[in-house]
Amino acid sequence: MNWLQINSITDWENLLEESKNSSDEVVAIFKHSTRCPISSMVKIRVENSWSKANPNVPIYIVDLIRYRDLSNQIASSLNVVHESPQLILLKKGEQIYNASHTGIDSKAVASYI
Repeated sequence: MNWLQINSITDWENLLEESKNSSDEVVAIFKHSTRCPISSMVKIRVENSWSKANPNVPIYIVDLIRYRDLSNQIASSLNVVHESPQLILLKKGEQIYNASHTGIDSKAVASYI
């Protein structure tokens, strides 16, 4: 599994702008709490199933303990309620899927691609 990093608001703004300018590319953002056992469990589930279910979808990870302001900015930009763990699919700069906790399912994501 190849996690891509979003470590700053500038990284986020660049990704959002790229998404707005992309025709059909979908990207995923996984907001992860390194202090939460549920988040760790869901992260492992995603790692074990993502490449098989969604091989062409890049997935970014945000450490929301370390980058709480960034996590809040993502929620604000996409008009979603902040949760952790949380998986958001982004297409053309808009969120098209948003799930949290045990509702995060790599196979379910495939139907939005």
